Amino acid sequence: MPVLSIIACRMFEDELAHVLSSDRELEQLIVVEGRDSFGLLRKLKSVNCLTRTAPLDRVPFLLGNRHSSGSGSGLMALAKPLLRLPFFGEIHGKMKLKAAHRVTVVVNPLRLGLHDDLELLKSEVYGKIREMAAFSDGILLFYCSCGKAFESLEEDFSGFECPLYCLKDGNGEVVADCISAALGGNAAYDETMYACRGTGALYFTPMWASSWKEMGEKRKKSRNFDDNYLKDPRYSRVVKLDTGLSYDPDFHKNIQDFARTFNMEIVEIKGSTELAEKSYMAARKGVIQHTIE
Repeated sequence: MPVLSIIACRMFEDELAHVLSSDRELEQLIVVEGRDSFGLLRKLKSVNCLTRTAPLDRVPFLLGNRHSSGSGSGLMALAKPLLRLPFFGEIHGKMKLKAAHRVTVVVNPLRLGLHDDLELLKSEVYGKIREMAAFSDGILLFYCSCGKAFESLEEDFSGFECPLYCLKDGNGEVVADCISAALGGNAAYDETMYACRGTGALYFTPMWASSWKEMGEKRKKSRNFDDNYLKDPRYSRVVKLDTGLSYDPDFHKNIQDFARTFNMEIVEIKGSTELAEKSYMAARKGVIQHTIE
């Protein structure tokens, strides 16, 4: 059965929990063990989504021989003469196609803060791609263009046997960042920014709202979390970007804390999970097609 691997930024925990728990044709879901997996595992558990966990180097053992077992191979050898008959051949083809649609997903969440060093981010993600390709029929990057860290991805992996998939909007563009993804794409982000022209605004998804203190501690020298920068009167709005997901009951409280700390007005706008859903389904369809061919 096909294996789709996902290398993910923790900022997409909510979207990942949503698309994975909504997939009713998962053969199994494996989450790579580590401190950066705790949040995703908790959210998956909250919606009764069954998972297995293992260190990355043990994942191939959990997958085992994906294409056949010893007894299965023996049965197939005995059945081969029957498969030459149109009736049995058609049934076998349908069974094979049905099995191909039950995908195993392996998720590897990477730590927050990699974006502080784009070369480090690129190195970490590229390393995971090469490591996970050994047991994958396709890899979906739950990352955005991230300051153009991945602008040469296609060139760097040209001729790579394991297909790579990215988060793309309706125009086929890799989305700029997680806010663009939550708004539905780069064009939608541009429109929202234009509507807020003249007023500096910071956009928060639930994960951003719950992580800003943690990231601030890790990024003391980062311009994005410098108190003088955030208290600049030109930045007077914090935008609560509601994607309709409710994994974090403290979303509004976290927004209020941030707004109070930096004396900002709260503005709420609607986002969606559509882009994440479509990107996941495109990758899922791609690995199925890849294995059928």
